[in-house]
Amino acid sequence: MIIKHTLSRLPHAMTAAALCATVISAPVAATEKVRWQVPLAFPSHLVGLTTPVKHLSESLAAVSGGNVKLRYYEPGELVPPFEIMDAVSAGKYPAGYTWVGYDQGTIPALPLYSGAPFNMEPPAYLAWYYEGDGKALLEEIYAERNIHPMLCSIIGPEGAGWFKQQITSLDDFQGLRIRFAGIGGKVLENLGASVTMVPGAEIFQALERNTIDATEFSQPAIDKMLGLDQIVKNYIMPGWHQTLTTSHLLVNQDVWQGLEPETRALIEMGCESATLKGFAQSEWAQPTALRDYEKEGVTAQVLPEPVLRELENVTNKVMDDMAAEDEMFKRVLTSQRDFMKHHSIWHGKGYLPRDFYQYD
Repeated sequence: MIIKHTLSRLPHAMTAAALCATVISAPVAATEKVRWQVPLAFPSHLVGLTTPVKHLSESLAAVSGGNVKLRYYEPGELVPPFEIMDAVSAGKYPAGYTWVGYDQGTIPALPLYSGAPFNMEPPAYLAWYYEGDGKALLEEIYAERNIHPMLCSIIGPEGAGWFKQQITSLDDFQGLRIRFAGIGGKVLENLGASVTMVPGAEIFQALERNTIDATEFSQPAIDKMLGLDQIVKNYIMPGWHQTLTTSHLLVNQDVWQGLEPETRALIEMGCESATLKGFAQSEWAQPTALRDYEKEGVTAQVLPEPVLRELENVTNKVMDDMAAEDEMFKRVLTSQRDFMKHHSIWHGKGYLPRDFYQYD
């Protein structure tokens, strides 16, 4: 009986010993202490756009046992939104969380990463970014500025904007004073609009004071947070000018290289997790916002297909001209177009047509 009892415990003892050996031999991730001040380009409550930074900071602190802490600051508390890249590049702050399209005047290729007209939808973009050329090309772009970039949020298409009048043809853009970002702004300039770039926090006042006639900013739920529906009741969709929107964590390259490999891996995984979390939050929020708009008398106009086709033609010409002027823009655009052409067989045949997903 004694022998049997002893033998019966052997498997448990062996298992416990193996577990202890595994725990002891396993590397401890992120043992170094990281304390970063992170300025934001947008307010931290914008669903899917900046809320991922909260998920990132909380997850990193939890997984690292409190060793890795990112403290984020609202726009303007540390630096203005348009100055985040320069502040990180110079080492003024170790990292920043931003919409990289703000720096298109310095780096023409960046709007292709922040959200481009008639481009990929989020699933295809993620495939191109992680499995294709996207990530490597972006790292090459920022290497010259002493920055390590990480995709840290992705959401779906924006609304095409808030207009006082409906858009029935391209002629309706003529003479409009409009806040419009990215390559879409250049497209509207080609159509005779007067395009200006106003930070998100100032759009409401610009509309209220009639300094602009129309504006785009983001998705329905985010636009509602800014109160844009309180001033203009005509909402244009779909977001032809940005089929997706991304945010990135930009880290000073010297700071990044100074981290232990385990810490770098942890932060990279944190951004991947934040990207997934933000996309889920965003997709959850949009239908509620649109249905609330309907109850409040906001007209969500869907642009006719002929208008969209004409916009696409103008867009392709604008982007071809940009590619002729900037080699990196051309490399990124060519890579994206090649992948979209390759991916189209799956995109077109693998998914149900949109009208199978019925809207009442």
